[in-house]
Amino acid sequence: MGAIARDGVTLAYEESGDGDPPFVFVHGWTCNHTHFAPQLAHFSARHRVVAVDLRGHGRSDAPEEPYAIATFADDVAWLCHELGVERPVVVGHSMGGAVVLELAARHPELPRAIVMLDAAPVTKASEAAAIAAELSKNLRGPDAATIRAALVDQTTATLACEPSVQEAVRRDMLATADHVALSCLEALGDWDGEAAARGCTVPALHIGADDPINDAAALRALNPLIRTGQTVGAGHFNQLEAPDQVNAMIERFLLVTAGAP
Repeated sequence: MGAIARDGVTLAYEESGDGDPPFVFVHGWTCNHTHFAPQLAHFSARHRVVAVDLRGHGRSDAPEEPYAIATFADDVAWLCHELGVERPVVVGHSMGGAVVLELAARHPELPRAIVMLDAAPVTKASEAAAIAAELSKNLRGPDAATIRAALVDQTTATLACEPSVQEAVRRDMLATADHVALSCLEALGDWDGEAAARGCTVPALHIGADDPINDAAALRALNPLIRTGQTVGAGHFNQLEAPDQVNAMIERFLLVTAGAP
């Protein structure tokens, strides 16, 4: 693990491999960089890979402050510049999908392409967006711990086919500080995903779960640069449940859109 401080906040990351284009992996809500283990192992054989712990998550600092999708995107862009990661393919899961889409809109010169894995709700009309808004309210109430545990159980339910992985992910998610978990949910509610989607000017791929959070047609209507796919037989953590499908789709996407092997 490496670590570097941005304005007094230490950001942790793992780096391995060598080769272009580089990859940067951005985890989801209350998760950490280890939740991309199959992708790190696969892509590091031919590429430089960097997996970040967003502020508030994993081994990064968790200051008592508001957490915003734009802040996460700026952190990732800053980290890339500091590490000399040029024109990376930036891959984000869940909330990380929102972060990489925001990154593409705010820092269009940075990514070669972006990949969103069952991203957090992009459109305000999404049923999942309404659920997230309600959850953020409930996490301020007396039953916050119970509600949060139930949400974690729901999002990791389809990992039950690999109990050790499921338990590790669940443990990681519940270990994230309460103030971070709440603020991130509120940030997703405040985030203008539609504006970010319209502002994306680089090749983009969204790979939904078997029951996807985002509607493929709605994403394409926002921006025709966004290609869409879907894993078969995999839930929200499709990068862990069906890594062969996810990795192959990423590679094919890069081959046909970004000219990268």
